[in-house]
Amino acid sequence: MKIAIVGASGAVGQEFLRVLDERNFPAEELVLFGSPRSAGKTYTFRGKELTVKLLQHNDDFKGIDFAFVSAGGDTSREYAETITKHGTVMIDNSSAFRMDEEVPLVVPEVNPEDAFVRPRGIIANPNCTTILMVVALKAIEELSHIKRVHVATYQAASGAGAAAMDELYAQHRQILAGEEPTVEKFAYQLAFNLIPQVDVFTDNGYTKEEMKMFNETRKIMHSDIRVSSTCVRVPALRAHSESIWIETERPVTVEEAHAAFARAEGLVLQDDPTGKEYPMPLFLSGKDPVYVGRVRRDLANENGLTFWVVGDQIKKGAALNAVQIAEVLLQKKA
Repeated sequence: MKIAIVGASGAVGQEFLRVLDERNFPAEELVLFGSPRSAGKTYTFRGKELTVKLLQHNDDFKGIDFAFVSAGGDTSREYAETITKHGTVMIDNSSAFRMDEEVPLVVPEVNPEDAFVRPRGIIANPNCTTILMVVALKAIEELSHIKRVHVATYQAASGAGAAAMDELYAQHRQILAGEEPTVEKFAYQLAFNLIPQVDVFTDNGYTKEEMKMFNETRKIMHSDIRVSSTCVRVPALRAHSESIWIETERPVTVEEAHAAFARAEGLVLQDDPTGKEYPMPLFLSGKDPVYVGRVRRDLANENGLTFWVVGDQIKKGAALNAVQIAEVLLQKKA
């Protein structure tokens, strides 16, 4: 098994290295690729020092089974043919191909079977907020069809990359020292603040991030589900949180929902209000599962439930989901 990481120096690229090692992914050889800025850097994987190669239009991907790509949409679009032309399966973490009809959009706990039909040799990793949400929605969908979702997201700095996480640290230090904070990665200061904008606005007043949650959820779940979201950047470091309201075709009780969440793959139920136990990003960064709590009946809708979800954006929201896709394909081969 020979695999590659494209964008090895980024936050998700580095998470790929950790996840592949943690899960003992059967990689006999790992090749790292990057931009001219990253080429030549070295990283250690399973005791071996690896040098990042310059990503080029050549035959470097010949013989590579899987390429985990996290270098931005422009790079994915430009190099997709180069990566896949010799049979490499490209698992892409950008938004470049998510809505392409010939590219499956996969969350292994929800629609693993879609990964096996990939005419272009590409599988898309969904947006991080969508991944976390659909893992939870799947559990309820099995009880009763979900017609509508309203969701407010509380997205960590990590969603904008490693430099954004560094900026959040720097802003807190600068403000506490009485200095003017550096503002480069976001439209406004994030420290001690909330920014009700993630990505750029579209013509309908929703941001691209919010529209991703609408469109991607329907594609992943093969459903007519309608999702209305407000995505907010918050001064958490790397785990995203979501407050979710759903409307199902029939009333689903809290007890039914608890049982469904408890048995669902990739979910951990953490819901004990009397003991003040509920998911929080402070404690769940670096964890694999999606955590769900605050499950209760929606007082405004007789067929409604509301609950709270937290998951690590870099891990399950990006690198881990991609590696799990590759594991699904390998399990069928075995």
